[in-house]
Amino acid sequence: MMRDPRIARLVVLIMAAIKPPSGGPRIALALGMGLVCHITFAVAILAMIAAMFFGLSESFGTVPWPWAVLANLALIVQFPIVHSILLTKRGGHLLSRLFPGPHGSTLATTTYAIIASVQLLALFALWTPSGIVWWRAEGAVFWALATAYAASWLVLTKASFDAGAEVQSGALGWMSLLGRIKPVFPDMPTLGLFRLIRQPIYVAFALTLWTVPVWTPDQLVLAVCYTAYCLLAPRLKERRFAARYGDRFQLYRRTVPYVVPLRTPTKDD
Repeated sequence: MMRDPRIARLVVLIMAAIKPPSGGPRIALALGMGLVCHITFAVAILAMIAAMFFGLSESFGTVPWPWAVLANLALIVQFPIVHSILLTKRGGHLLSRLFPGPHGSTLATTTYAIIASVQLLALFALWTPSGIVWWRAEGAVFWALATAYAASWLVLTKASFDAGAEVQSGALGWMSLLGRIKPVFPDMPTLGLFRLIRQPIYVAFALTLWTVPVWTPDQLVLAVCYTAYCLLAPRLKERRFAARYGDRFQLYRRTVPYVVPLRTPTKDD
């Protein structure tokens, strides 16, 4: 198990954080950022799961119509725009400077996770429902879709683990600061679901959009917009990977399909 780099990285990070070097202010800052990060992350994910389960028919937004159309569209576009910008090289420099002091660079992944979580929470908590419900599953169909919805979230969790749980959750930054070690980013992901397709996180996220048991105009707009994002945005990610990993990524791209698995892995992950 320790030969698995996905687990080995987590073990090293946890061991460094369990017995942190002395430094009260640094430890307090790391723990404080970790608390904010993971609470915000958890609340955002729960809000997202609940809101989409009901087809965005239940939320706290109260913008009057027709202005609600503009407000909801703004909520939709703010996440992919900011998300994509912060993933660029310039965005990374910005993240390092967002937190004042000498630890901004170390905390960049944690800061990024907090920003993304706040964005998602805003989207799903502040959405103004249209009040129109086209279809609500019942009986066996409801349970089938609920199972598919839960399975989609499990696939998304697995894909996030394969990509690097410490980065995806924001733990890398604050735990590295706590242990006073340099953040070590995962290598190009090729294990687990990444052996089947190059973009399992985006595919799994798209699946959560289409397996809900309640359908409304709100959910359809969200599903169409974010599915398009899930298909197009990874192209930018792959440009960064091509520049960073060179021939390794080119070989990976030639042998592993983009979003549709076309072959069976040679061994179980």
